[in-house]
Amino acid sequence: MFVRINPFVSGLVAVALTLPGTGAAKKPNSETAEGGPAVLWRDPEDISSRDLFYGPGGPQDQPRGPYTFVKEDLDGSNPKFVVRGRDGVKWKVKLGVEARPETVATRLVWAVGYSANEDYFLQDLQVESMPAHLHRGWKLVAPDGSMHNVRLKREDEKKRGDWHWRQDPFTGTREWNGLRVLMAVLNNWDLKDENNSVYRDGGPERIYMVSDLGASFGTTGGRWPLSKAKGNLNSYSDSKFIRSYTSTTVDFYVPARPEFLFLVHPREYFSRLQMRWIGRNIPRADARWIGEMLSRLSNRQIQDAFRAAGYPAADMEGFSSVVERRIKLLSDL
Repeated sequence: MFVRINPFVSGLVAVALTLPGTGAAKKPNSETAEGGPAVLWRDPEDISSRDLFYGPGGPQDQPRGPYTFVKEDLDGSNPKFVVRGRDGVKWKVKLGVEARPETVATRLVWAVGYSANEDYFLQDLQVESMPAHLHRGWKLVAPDGSMHNVRLKREDEKKRGDWHWRQDPFTGTREWNGLRVLMAVLNNWDLKDENNSVYRDGGPERIYMVSDLGASFGTTGGRWPLSKAKGNLNSYSDSKFIRSYTSTTVDFYVPARPEFLFLVHPREYFSRLQMRWIGRNIPRADARWIGEMLSRLSNRQIQDAFRAAGYPAADMEGFSSVVERRIKLLSDL
């Protein structure tokens, strides 16, 4: 089928080469150019004792209902809206296939020293004062405002802008390379610059993080349907991890080329082709370093991360097995 459209594809390639891609140099966001020390990673001296069930927010910050609707959020591709808990804290509710995998990914990223949002997963949520119609996700919300399998992200964190993989204060460092490897461990293939955020925590520091980790634990690149591309045990188990390595560098399969079906959106398709460098040409020593960090996590901690996202016991064990297998491959590099 695709052979017959090759001339069309060739034409799209020619057009795409004239479009600004993800890999192109970009002007830094004016917010991220503000002064103050930039922080990507902190030494997590307590890895083996970190609570991966509650994650970076801990049990003390978990959401508390009842919840009241505040507004709908139309950013991104997944249905989201903001609610307020009984203590006045605002939470961004995400519905759909990303809710579970993002909850897990934030915990594993945080466990080894990278910053992550305070995310919690609720199997059941009821929100008061829901509008009669949402722009997105209305099929997932019952008339009484109840819904299932949602992720809540703390909304009072101070986002100051985005950062770009090709233009940031950390390029070439061990920690920056370790983050690239970590995205491959998770199979997080949606590595658009707009999914990276800079936060202020009330002090002078600028906290850099990958703030959208929902496209994890599925395929190595964009696939259809998305239920197979994100949070899917069969896809994750069947996917390939290390593409190749030399005496000094290693290449990973994540992020991979999206399916040709995505050519219906040429700009999106070709920008994703340009993301593949993120998983390539990474120093073996840096990949081994993050593997050794991850190896300090126990089987119980890793399973707790999946338990926090409400996965059934069999899936929890299956996902954890793949993660541990990948950690071993990194540690042996």
